[in-house]
Formats: sequence, structure tokens, C-alpha cells
Amino acid sequence: MDRLETYAALLEKWNPRINLVSRNTLADLWTRHFVDSAQVYTLAPQGFSHWVDLGSGGGFPGLVCAIIGAEKAPDAKFTLVESDTRKSVFLRTVIRETGLHAQVIADRIEKIAPLNADVLSARALADLNILLGFAQRHLQESGIALFPKGVNWEKEVQTARQSWFFHDEAIKSETESGAVILRIGGISRV
Repeated sequence: MDRLETYAALLEKWNPRINLVSRNTLADLWTRHFVDSAQVYTLAPQGFSHWVDLGSGGGFPGLVCAIIGAEKAPDAKFTLVESDTRKSVFLRTVIRETGLHAQVIADRIEKIAPLNADVLSARALADLNILLGFAQRHLQESGIALFPKGVNWEKEVQTARQSWFFHDEAIKSETESGAVILRIGGISRV
């Protein structure tokens, strides 16, 4: 909890300068961002060793999962990918201030070498079709992708099936009505 409180204080301090999250959501920071991200962690398979969060932005869900992982999976590695240099500096500051064992890659997702993750997450980054391309590149063959999606998730799944084979499970979000977290594996091109 101390790490999450440190993170929240840093987010509130940095947000006016680099817009990490919408100002409208700061009043509901704990539910809208922290609890929303924590529910993603609960869907990860036991015994994972490398979690990669793509387009980490303000650190959701990646930093929250890394904070939980520091307690529940202390040997796991967490990698956050964020191309915006200012946001990458913020992520590194939170990692340093909370004592996490995580790394930040400040580059474009499509430019970096494959990361061979066994868990891959991304929140509010792109539509599912694009996310599956990123997952195919950075997720090991037996890995699981965890993608929070809003109320239009079914349409995204249908569209993605035109280009991709994958198995998915839609888990109802605990924080947003109509939203889900898609747990996806077995990804390959049609």
C-alpha cells in the first residue's frame, strides 16, 4: 500500500505538466486507475516470469501490476514500453521511488527487439487488431495477453478475427459497466 500511495502522490504531482491521465479522473484515481489495473494482475497465470506492458503512459496497468508483483511474484521481471520520453522519465521515477525491480524501454513498440513475455498487457493503447500484431511480436508462443477493453469490445473481437486466429475469454470488468478484460492466447495470422 505504501508503494501505491507513493505512486499516487507522484502521479498527482506530475500530471499537470505531462498529462499522464485525464484530469477528470484524478478525483477517482483509486478506482478508475489503481483498482482497474489491479484486476488485470489477478488474471495473470501463476508462475509467470516476464510481464511486459505496452504503451505504459502513466503506468496503468503495468506499474500497478509491478507493485503487486513485488509482493506476490518477487522473482518476476516487469518491462514497461513507452515511447514518450517525458512519460518514460515519470515511470522510471516511480520505479526508483517505490524500489521496484522493473525496467522502462523508451522506444516504439514496433522498433524494439521481441521481448518474449509470458504476460503482455496494454490499456487504452490501440484497437485489438493492432494489439494482436504487437502480441505476436512480443509474446512467447505459450503466453497470455491481457487487454482491458471498453463497451465496444465485441466489435473489436469480430474485426480482429478477420486477420487473426486466437482464443479469448472476456472477463467482466469490476470497475466499468460493459467493459471487459480480454485474456487472449494462441495468436497467429489468418
